[in-house]
Amino acid sequence: MLLQHLGAEVTGFALPTPTSPAMFDMIAGTNCCNHILGDIRDAEILTNAVAQHEPDIVLHLAAQPLVRASYADPVPNFATNVMGTVHILDACRQVPSVKAIVIITTDKCYHNDNRTTGYTEDDKLGGFDPYSNSKACAELVTASYRDSFFAARKVGVASARAGNVIGGGDYAEDRLVPDAIRAFIEGNTVAVRNPSAVRPWQHVLEPLYGYLLLAQSLYVDQSFAAGWNFGPAASDMAKVEVVVSKLAHQWGAAKGMAVQLGSHPHEAAMLTLDSSHAAKKLFWTPKLNLDQTLEMTVDWYRAALNRSDLADITRQQIISYLAGVSHA
Repeated sequence: MLLQHLGAEVTGFALPTPTSPAMFDMIAGTNCCNHILGDIRDAEILTNAVAQHEPDIVLHLAAQPLVRASYADPVPNFATNVMGTVHILDACRQVPSVKAIVIITTDKCYHNDNRTTGYTEDDKLGGFDPYSNSKACAELVTASYRDSFFAARKVGVASARAGNVIGGGDYAEDRLVPDAIRAFIEGNTVAVRNPSAVRPWQHVLEPLYGYLLLAQSLYVDQSFAAGWNFGPAASDMAKVEVVVSKLAHQWGAAKGMAVQLGSHPHEAAMLTLDSSHAAKKLFWTPKLNLDQTLEMTVDWYRAALNRSDLADITRQQIISYLAGVSHA
C-alpha cells in the first residue's frame, strides 16, 4: 500500500496468507498490486514471474521469520532464507530491466556478543539459532551475487537490516505484540519468555521508508551497494517487560505480563543497531519514538476489533507518517 500510495506500479510474489486473519486480506491487498501466488523455493516459477513482469526495482522481503520455528524445523528455514535469496538474485540476473535490488535480512544477522553498543554494518556476521544464521548466510549470498554478477552490469544490490519491527496487521504466533494483543482481547496475561531481553523496537513504516530511500539511491548510484542498518534511536531500545507494560497501559488491559516458565531455546539477551551510516548517507532517521510506535500499533488492532475500514486506517497511518518525514 505504501508503494501504491507513492505511485509505483507494483507486482507482488508471495505464498498464500499464512495466518487467519491476515492483514493482506483485511486491507484487500490484491487492490494494491498485481498479486502472484508462488513460493521463492521454486526457482522456475519465480524466474518466470520476474522475466514476465520485467521489474526495474526488486525488494526481497520473503522469509521464514521466526526464531523458534527455525529450531523446530530448520531445513525449510534454510531453504527459504538462503536458497530463496539465491533464487531471487539469480532470477534478477537473467532480466536486463532490473537496475536495483534490496535484500531484506535482519538485525539478528550479526555475531551477537551481547554488547551494549549498536552493531555497525562492518561488524562480523553470524547467528547462533538457525533463523539468525540463515540470514547471515543470505547476506553472504547477496555479497557474492553483487560482486560476481551485478557489479559489472552496474546493477545496485544492497542488503538492509532492520530492528524488531512491529505495527498493526501482524497476526503471527510467537511474536510479542500479536501475542500481547490476543491476550488483552481474551482477558489473559501475556506469557513472556525473556522479560529482560533488550530489542530495537520500531514501527514497520520506519524501515520500509528506509528501504525505499535505499532503492532510489541504488537505482542511480551503484556506490550505495552495501549492507545498511535501519534501527530505532538508542533511547527506544527497551526491555520486553517495558514494551508489554506500555502496551497494556495503552490498551487498557486489566492483566499484564507473566513469565513463561520452563526451558526455552537460546535467544540473545541484548541486541542493538547503529544506524548512523544511513543517517549520514541516506538522510534517514527514525521519526517515531517507542510510545508513538505502540500507540499506532494499538490503534490499528483496536480498529480491527471494531471492524473498521482497515484499508483506510492503514492508508491514513501511511499518510500521517510521510507527512512527518516531509516536515523533518
